[in-house]
Amino acid sequence: MSDAVVKDLTAGTIAGASQLLVGHPFDTIKVKLQSQPAPLPGQAPRFSGAIDAVKQTIAAEGPKGLYKGMGAPLATVAVLNAVLFTARGQMEALLRDAPGAHLSVKQQMVAGAGAGVACSMLACPTELVKCRLQAQSALASAVEAPVLAGVGAAGGSAAVKGAVQYTGPFDVARHVVRSEGGVLGLFKGLTPTLMREVPGNAAMFGAYEATKQYLAGGQDTSKLGRGSQLFAGGLAGAVFWVSVYPTDVIKSVIQVDDHRNPKYKGTMDAFRKVFANEGVKGLYRGFGPAMARSVPANAACFLAYELVRESLG
Repeated sequence: MSDAVVKDLTAGTIAGASQLLVGHPFDTIKVKLQSQPAPLPGQAPRFSGAIDAVKQTIAAEGPKGLYKGMGAPLATVAVLNAVLFTARGQMEALLRDAPGAHLSVKQQMVAGAGAGVACSMLACPTELVKCRLQAQSALASAVEAPVLAGVGAAGGSAAVKGAVQYTGPFDVARHVVRSEGGVLGLFKGLTPTLMREVPGNAAMFGAYEATKQYLAGGQDTSKLGRGSQLFAGGLAGAVFWVSVYPTDVIKSVIQVDDHRNPKYKGTMDAFRKVFANEGVKGLYRGFGPAMARSVPANAACFLAYELVRESLG
């Protein structure tokens, strides 16, 4: 294994851990908003917005509820970001005209897209587990709603009893493998994951490089200060979500869909149904928390990556 790969693996691992610790509470709220079912006519949605989702989550589960589902990504985020940054590094090496040559913004976008393909293979099963855990309290409430409203009490009680409640990430994985098609069941939502990661990482790494070049004013970007690196990383994260957010919504609704009685036949069917039922707004559920998360989380991620790379020479 080359020194460059070892550096990218190490820096990506620490960068991913930094990103997760800063951003996971925002991600929990994003998924809760994305996965809450459309309210019945005349009824209000379970969460009226991000702040309401935070209040209800803390009231019901305490602050630890904001970190629900963190076990799966914490166990794999090191590998996920190591894969992302290492694949990007290898793509950069292929795109360079000469060893050490600086890459253009367009070349960084190509490298980011290639890295997105690689990390999708790990991101899909990881996020399926995470989304199931984050969304289950909202989904359970939706199942209970007919009972509380006095509609079909017997059927509603049966539905509540039949609703799957997971005790942790390994329980989710076991249930999916046992009941939803084996190991392939963990890759439910792979298509929208690719649709998010490939263009999203192309946009993110391109924006990161473009911002650094702008701030450096034509000088060597490696001389930028920490504040500039934080700004470039935060902006890059925001660009990621702005460019691909609707596909993340579709990924979430597909991954939490009931396999016994699915609402969606596939990615395009999910797009059509979400848009038909809720319009454009439905494709941007949870956008506020995602943006609020993306800036500090990606700023921490990119800064940690640069610091570790520098410390490793």
